[in-house]
Amino acid sequence: MNTLHKTWDLETIFEGGSESEQLHSYVQQTEQEISKLESLVHSFTSPKNTDQTKELSEIVDQIQLVTKRLGEIGAFISCLNAQDVNDKKAGAWQSRQNELSAAFGNLLTEFDQKLVQTDEDVWKSLLKNAPFRQLEFILDERRRAAKDKLELRQESLINDLGIDGYHAWGQMYDAIVGKLDITHEGKTLSVGQASNLLDSSDRAVRKEVFDKLQKTWKAQTDLFSETLNHLSGFRLQTYKYRGWERVLKEPLEYNRMSEKTLNTMWETITKYKKHYLPYLKRKAHMLGLERLSFYDVEAPVGSTEQTMSFQQGAEFITQQFRSFSPKMADFAEMAFERRWIEAEDRSGKRPGGFCTSFPDSEQTRIFMTYSGTPSNVATLAHELGHAYHQHVMDDLPALNQGYAMNVAETASTFAEMIVSDAAVKHAANDTEKLTLLEDKVQRSIAFFMNIHARFLFETRFYEERKKGVVSAERINELMVEAQKEAYEDALDEYDPTFWASKLHFHITDVPFYNFPYTFGYLFSMGIYAKALNSDSNFENDYIALLQDTGRMTTEDLAAKHLGVDLEKPEFWEQALDLCMKDLNDFMELSAK
Repeated sequence: MNTLHKTWDLETIFEGGSESEQLHSYVQQTEQEISKLESLVHSFTSPKNTDQTKELSEIVDQIQLVTKRLGEIGAFISCLNAQDVNDKKAGAWQSRQNELSAAFGNLLTEFDQKLVQTDEDVWKSLLKNAPFRQLEFILDERRRAAKDKLELRQESLINDLGIDGYHAWGQMYDAIVGKLDITHEGKTLSVGQASNLLDSSDRAVRKEVFDKLQKTWKAQTDLFSETLNHLSGFRLQTYKYRGWERVLKEPLEYNRMSEKTLNTMWETITKYKKHYLPYLKRKAHMLGLERLSFYDVEAPVGSTEQTMSFQQGAEFITQQFRSFSPKMADFAEMAFERRWIEAEDRSGKRPGGFCTSFPDSEQTRIFMTYSGTPSNVATLAHELGHAYHQHVMDDLPALNQGYAMNVAETASTFAEMIVSDAAVKHAANDTEKLTLLEDKVQRSIAFFMNIHARFLFETRFYEERKKGVVSAERINELMVEAQKEAYEDALDEYDPTFWASKLHFHITDVPFYNFPYTFGYLFSMGIYAKALNSDSNFENDYIALLQDTGRMTTEDLAAKHLGVDLEKPEFWEQALDLCMKDLNDFMELSAK
């Protein structure tokens, strides 16, 4: 592999960053395509017989074209905002994108509601025609969802008001976080850089950084409680007018999964949590503590911190991918060499990591802050898994590429697992192996306890928000209560402002940005087990599964490709038993 750069190349998408003339022209052309769609939708009348396919086919084609173009624009703007939080021009582009998305959303709403007017028998027959056969699931899903919403004018009003209301509160949060920093050892760090130090093996460093971050978040809790209350209030008012009583209705439908599947997953996890309590005690003992505090949970157990340069991390990841899927390895190598990854450790970047797709260019970009820790290597592999998932979807119709977050986390977690397992196998000695094993167990703790705390917090917060504005003090209390329950009250100190520090609670595009992570983790365990025991056909079987993620329910996907029933505990128990192996290996090795 050639010498790699730690900064991404956005010039191959649009030259000139936020001042790009190419972007300006592309947006103008997209506006024209939306206008064309508007004319088609306004003149469209719902089919009365199965021969009326021409108009419907034209609209579907135009929807797919606009979907790709808006995805391209949105991905580029998200990259601009992430790489430089002080890029004001990028913020202006964000507002323009929101306007275009709202206009597109209104047209989709009008189109969907016209589909509802089609007789059921005619509709079912229409979907069997050649132009629509491969889009049957998506079109039928849109029609069913439209039956559950308000009439056109009201839904359009919600979309329009959301630009400077709902979505604006999420943007306000981003803007505030982008300006936050802390000072450590004479250096000014962004909150993303500071958060990386919570992985330090030096408890004094962890505590100092944790306390400084707490102070920073506490100073902003009044502002962040405003953003959280207002965006949740907007969402709840929308649900109220649509007649949706359950807060989980939208996230479950978005993730195409049943509430029974979700409940079964959490219930099974809760039964297994008792096995992790001795681990938390053992880790505390190894760190010389009576009990772990919140900022100790992710601390390495070894006294030395193993690091890999970006080049070394890239080569290690690619090598491990190749043992499972040469195609995935080839893709990762291409992503590194074409500079699709922004990994530089510098101030001015937003915290966190993500992968975003450019559907028109058929490229992806990965964003993170890489400092060489095992956790960074795992995160990089995770995001490359996301990128590969999109890569194998590129040849599908745009409407079939809309896979939900829960299955989106499957490919990423699968990729992360490959690299984590390999790191353990390649450990130089027992000390290194113990550190790497602990990193894997720590990941289970994150999905089973940390994410569970987020889910419990958000569920309860929304129930209280129905009664009125929730104070910052009460939000802190709800956060600690959720953490105590999720961690089985095993910690000495919790993080009351965790809700303020996590972007996920303030994202407006996806409701309940939490449980899909845990789902994806355990679902990928089932895929990983299949990979370990399969023949040479695994690679093609894996690609086939990924390609189906945008065109069937989660339960049907699992039944077709894994032969399991997600509404029953057996699958979740089998996945959790795989996690137990890492836990038991760690406990045995650490007892020596």
